[in-house]
Amino acid sequence: MDAHRNLPKKRISMDKLKFLNELSKQLCDALPAGLHNLKKDFEKNSHLILQRTFSQFDLVTREEFDVQTKVLARSRQRIEMLEKKIHDLEKQLEGKS
Repeated sequence: MDAHRNLPKKRISMDKLKFLNELSKQLCDALPAGLHNLKKDFEKNSHLILQRTFSQFDLVTREEFDVQTKVLARSRQRIEMLEKKIHDLEKQLEGKS
């Protein structure tokens, strides 16, 4: 079973790589101890399959998500402020007519 030949050539961050390694290890640890050779092969191949699958999801770290959430909140505030300014300017123009 050669799962790595279909891997995309994307770079994976160290946080994601650490997560994949840990998840792969947990899956392997769930196998019975008597299956050592199978366990090593399963660990290698499951890691590659998980890496390929997660890279297709284009996941972000929690830190990246939190940063983008703050950026979005600031953007929404700015839009609301600009909408209010436009509304006020429209009222001023109506008053001059």
